[in-house]
Amino acid sequence: MSTWKETFTLNTGAKIPAVGLGTWLSAPGEVRGAVKAALEAGYRHIDAAAIYNNETEVGQGIKDSSVPRSEIFLTSKLWNNDRHAKDVEKALDASLKRLDTDYLDLYLIHWPVNFASGESRFPQTPSGAIDLADIPISETWGAMEKLVDSGKVKAVGVSNFNERRIDELLVTAKVVPAVNQIEAHPWLQQKQLKEWHDRKGIHITAYSPLGNNIYGKPRVLDDPAIQEIASSVGEGVDSAQVLIAWAVQRGTSVVPKSVTVKRIESNFRKVYLSDEAMEKLSSLDKNQRYNAPIDWGVDVFDSSNPEAIKAAVAEYERTHPVKK
Repeated sequence: MSTWKETFTLNTGAKIPAVGLGTWLSAPGEVRGAVKAALEAGYRHIDAAAIYNNETEVGQGIKDSSVPRSEIFLTSKLWNNDRHAKDVEKALDASLKRLDTDYLDLYLIHWPVNFASGESRFPQTPSGAIDLADIPISETWGAMEKLVDSGKVKAVGVSNFNERRIDELLVTAKVVPAVNQIEAHPWLQQKQLKEWHDRKGIHITAYSPLGNNIYGKPRVLDDPAIQEIASSVGEGVDSAQVLIAWAVQRGTSVVPKSVTVKRIESNFRKVYLSDEAMEKLSSLDKNQRYNAPIDWGVDVFDSSNPEAIKAAVAEYERTHPVKK
């Protein structure tokens, strides 16, 4: 069985493996084995984050695999409550300790949203809403740039940023982000955003490439059109393999998540999509976004109306009462 060996070259000159293992929504007790299985199957790209609450297990899985750290491209992310310059390096150090490593290959600002600093990862106002902070991106990005100089990270980037937000970052940046990790799949292709990134030399990593089922929405993985394409590609080819191949063939790296050994191995099987199959997949775009946390009180993607945001915040307050 042929597996994914392709890489993409970042604007730093480093190479990022085209297919990695995502660890978002991987429960404690499952991640360690998943990371070990992925590395033993040939993966060399592991995507982690502080907010996933499983970095310790990710580090254990890396150690269990016996794959040298130097052969692994390891990403983690700065959470929203660590955006003041004084907090950025401390947050990185905490991730490095949990991951049991001396450096990251890539460190991303997880969201273009700032929470109040402190121990709580989801700080709240007295009414129960998320306690937001007004911190200029120049402050956070300047601190991120210093991490590269320190040698603790080899590259820095962002996640869930649109053109406007990256343009704002670039006004004062000395270092252009190497990567923007965004949700992308045939139902949310973000073609204009990808073309813009190509012109800027910023690589895109796609998360939730198969869709996800935590919001009760139909999954892209279950689209009959995609299943039909999988059947036409070859014997034993499934929809997940098609979606992963689509992501790579359009020039993005991709981090599908699984904790099942057979699925981890299956996702790493390389399949090739014809021009016709790529065109069919490209025709499926419906701007279906799974992950848009407007209940934080921020229009992250400049696509939500104020009333919808207000209603989402009110619901968050109702379901997250502040403990007296």
